[in-house]
Amino acid sequence: MTDENTSESAQFSPGVVAAVLAHMNDDHADDSLLICRVLGGRPDAVAARMTGFDHEAATFDATVPEGVVGVRLAWDRPVRDRGDVRTAVVAMFLAAQERSGTSAP
Repeated sequence: MTDENTSESAQFSPGVVAAVLAHMNDDHADDSLLICRVLGGRPDAVAARMTGFDHEAATFDATVPEGVVGVRLAWDRPVRDRGDVRTAVVAMFLAAQERSGTSAP
């Protein structure tokens, strides 16, 4: 059985991926940057874009002095559908804030 969030092969539908990436990159670019700097081990990053995700991890492109590098960060929880992705990204962002000593505005 399938729904709008997943397919038989346990992959996210292209529409879900496109919507999540558009939301993250249009509305949360600074959050992605903090995640890459702190959790991704790229404190030298000046920009970041979420480029994909699967049931195991989120992927980002981080712009660093040498160019663009890929950053893949495992989820801290099971991710099965679009709602799980949102929850996991928020948890990733909150962990980055805590580790960096920053707080929500």
